[in-house]
Amino acid sequence: MTDVAIIGAGPAGLTLANLLQRNGISCVVLEARDRSYVEERQRAGILDHYGSEIFAAAGLAEAVIAGAPREQFLELRYEGEPHLFDGPAHAGGRSGVLVPQQLLVRRLLTTFLAGGGDLRFATPVDRINIKENRMVYAGGELTASYIAGCDGFHGVSRRSIPAAALTTYSFDHGIGWYTVLADAPPPRHALMGISEHGFAAQFGRGPKASRFYLQYDLGAGDPREWPDDHTWDQLRLRLGDPALPTGPITDREIVEMRSFVTEPMAYANLFLAGDAAHIITPMGAKGMNLALADAGVLATALTAALHDGDDAALRSYSDTCLRRTWDYQEFSRWFTEMVHDAAAAEDPFRRRLAKARFDRLWTNPKAADWFADMMAGTALI
Repeated sequence: MTDVAIIGAGPAGLTLANLLQRNGISCVVLEARDRSYVEERQRAGILDHYGSEIFAAAGLAEAVIAGAPREQFLELRYEGEPHLFDGPAHAGGRSGVLVPQQLLVRRLLTTFLAGGGDLRFATPVDRINIKENRMVYAGGELTASYIAGCDGFHGVSRRSIPAAALTTYSFDHGIGWYTVLADAPPPRHALMGISEHGFAAQFGRGPKASRFYLQYDLGAGDPREWPDDHTWDQLRLRLGDPALPTGPITDREIVEMRSFVTEPMAYANLFLAGDAAHIITPMGAKGMNLALADAGVLATALTAALHDGDDAALRSYSDTCLRRTWDYQEFSRWFTEMVHDAAAAEDPFRRRLAKARFDRLWTNPKAADWFADMMAGTALI
């Protein structure tokens, strides 16, 4: 028996575990994969201002985000013409922190285990008995006062809630991203190319590597089969850089551009967090930040319930998190349309709308402030 059982050792589960540990709440983390998989899983990662504040408020900043560089300029190239957007200047100095997700996860793991945390790898939960607050897994079972489902979109947690108790919303954005990791010099600033030929982006992954992104047509086959020369040609074209340095491509992936939200994010004593409750497109880098925000709200609510017998915050957990979730979903959709619809050759009206959005960032200070504010993150906790 433990106070809180956490299913999943991703950013949401590990953040929640560390926060509860700091608050003197007993918890056990059950993770389906082995430790090496969890630590090496490659994901992009930018903590927005309020994501990093969660760790600072808990006294975990030194352990989790020390040494990580701050986000400054975002370069947006429209048909090859560069525009530098100074986010912190428009957001009162607030900025994101560049922390790859695998580095964040490793540091959270190390911190939790160093504090005596109970984290059980290779322990997939087969089923959850919500009435009894009991999880069954191969070789055993665990009972807890509360259960936190942080096990992703395909996990057991959300599937354990009666379907009639949930309302789900989903949206397919109708585009795909082909992403490659290459041993190519990183750009000076985070870079996005907006072009009639399609969206492209380049982000640094250390001093000698870059992660590239290319918009592709979902009906045109698997871009992972493209010859490397074609990939580099498309990147040069869309980024407006004929001299773009190349290098060996070491990883190829497809990113699904889809959105999903579950309401509510709680049922009885089971609470969903992160991808178990919502999926968001990568535009705006809000997926991991939503997971951390859920964990921050849930940790505060569970502490109040277990230490003070006050469950008011637990009862409002879903509503609190969903306000931020829908706010970020709308922003991500807005951003997606601005940078992708320039390639909507079949719909000139959408192309002009996308250009109007882009132009407004440079001609209307209040529009620039709003964009920077959303990039830095909203304080709804």
